[in-house]
This record gives sequence, structure tokens and C-alpha cells, in this order.
Amino acid sequence: MTSTDTPARAAGSEPQPTRSIRPIRPPRRPAKTRTNLTLGDSRVARVLALTALAIGALIWLLPMSWALLTAFKSEQDASDPLNWFWPENGFTLDGFSQVWERGDLPLWMLNSLFIAAAVTVITVLVSAMAGYAFSRTQFKGRRWLFVITVAAVLVPPQILIVPWFQQMLTLNLLDTYAGVILPQTVAPAMVFILKKHFDSLPRELEEAARIDGAGHWRIFWSVLLPLSRPMLAAVAIFVFIGAWNNFLWPFISTSDPSLMTLPVGITAVKDAYGIQYAQSMASAVLAALPLVVVFVFFQRHIVKSVATTGLGGQ
Repeated sequence: MTSTDTPARAAGSEPQPTRSIRPIRPPRRPAKTRTNLTLGDSRVARVLALTALAIGALIWLLPMSWALLTAFKSEQDASDPLNWFWPENGFTLDGFSQVWERGDLPLWMLNSLFIAAAVTVITVLVSAMAGYAFSRTQFKGRRWLFVITVAAVLVPPQILIVPWFQQMLTLNLLDTYAGVILPQTVAPAMVFILKKHFDSLPRELEEAARIDGAGHWRIFWSVLLPLSRPMLAAVAIFVFIGAWNNFLWPFISTSDPSLMTLPVGITAVKDAYGIQYAQSMASAVLAALPLVVVFVFFQRHIVKSVATTGLGGQ
């Protein structure tokens, strides 16, 4: 019976499919362990980065703290090498009062403010128009003129002192506000930055404005400038800081005490009365105070412009 049933089952039954033998793979590590290692590595890197930034901030703040504390010391304590950080006789405002009495500090600050503001307005306007012309217009010699502008960035301003002086002397502008302001409005670096910024703006806006009948001036003033406020604010702050701290050209182009700027006036007082550490630091604090105020109020525009436009390497 066994011999007869076996062929029947073999004839009437379908062949069974053969099962493929899968290779044995090593067990995977759980995703949680891999995620924890990644998070741990990122936390370590973050701690190291914050530690390095904190050390750098302390290194930068140490001389600033010393200068600020020295400004509130007496001359005796400021000259004492043993108590270089904390004064032995306490803090005082003698340094500020002596600087205020020995020089015409309000007039110098007013002159610096007026000259820096005028330089900023003229430079930003001229640089923006030049950047728009290089970016959105076509004219003969445009490429070579832009190459010359970029090459002018490499020229130190000290080399141009003699040509500027001869030019202002020919125009009879020495010992005038115009003679101090006009040479400082030449800023090839700002032209380059604004040109790159205008290149990054979409040209569809310009084409839509042309369809509505707008010309170059209307497009520049009503379309592109409102979109460039963060970059214009950053450029204005950089130009203002440079004009406020400029010493060489105002010192050479003016001999009238009523036209002295703050850096020139402070240097004149220091040279007349010798080296006074407390007074020098007090003068530096007074000169830097407006710049700190400007940066505090406009730092958002600087960060935004650096993050989104040509200053960030775009």
C-alpha cells in the first residue's frame, strides 16, 4: 500500500516551491544609540565652540575694561604700575573734567557729527548711484571703468593726501567744511558692495517697472532703494565710523581751531599737556561713545546685511 500511494501522490500533487536561503546579517544597532552619539558629539562641539568664544570675548574685553577703568582714575593711580586695574584711591571724574576744561569739546563733537553725517549721506548716495549704473545699465567703457573702481580699493588713502591737498588748494577749499568733507566721499569699496547687492536683486521687478513706463531714475529711487535698506544702513554705518575716526585728512586740511574734529582736538590737547593716561582714556571713551550708540541702534541692519548680501561672501 505504501508503494502504490506514493506514485499517486507524486502524480496528483503540485511540486512544492523551493525556499531561498537568505544570508544571515549581523544585527543592526538601534537608532536610539546612534542618535544619542550624534547628540552627544554636537553637544561637545557646542560646548567647545562656546568656550572658545568666551575666551576670545574675555581677551577682547580685557583692554576695553582697563581703558574704561583708567578713564575714571586719578593721574596718580593711572601712573601706578602696581595697581594697574583697581585704583587705590577710588574712582573719580577728574579726567573727564580736565579734558572738558582744556579743550572746546562740545564744538569738536559738533564738528565731527556734522562732517561725519555729511560724508555719510554723500557717500551712500553717490555709491548707490554708481553701483546701480554698473549693475543695471550698459555704456561704453563700463567694464574697464568697473575694473578701475575695483583696483582703487587697493589704493591706501594716505597716498592720496598730497593730490587731495593740491586739489583743495586750487579750489580754495582749505580750512572749510567742504574741503574736509569732499575728499572723504570717494569710497570705491562701497561702490563695489552696492553693485554686488544690486546684482542679487531680481530683474523681474525692473522689467515690470519698465512696462509701467518707469525710467532709470524712477526704478532706482522707487524700486531698488526701498529693497536695499538693510544694505544701505550697513554701508552708512561703516562710512560714518570711518569719517568719525578719521584723523589724518582733517588734521592736514584745517588749521582753524573752530573746524577741528574730535580726534584732532583731543590730539592737540594731549600734545600740549603731555601724556596723561587718565585724560587720554577719558578722551577715548568720549570719542567712542557716539559710535557705540550708533551700533546699538543699528546692529540689526548690520547683521541682516552681512547674512543676506555681498558682505557675507555671496
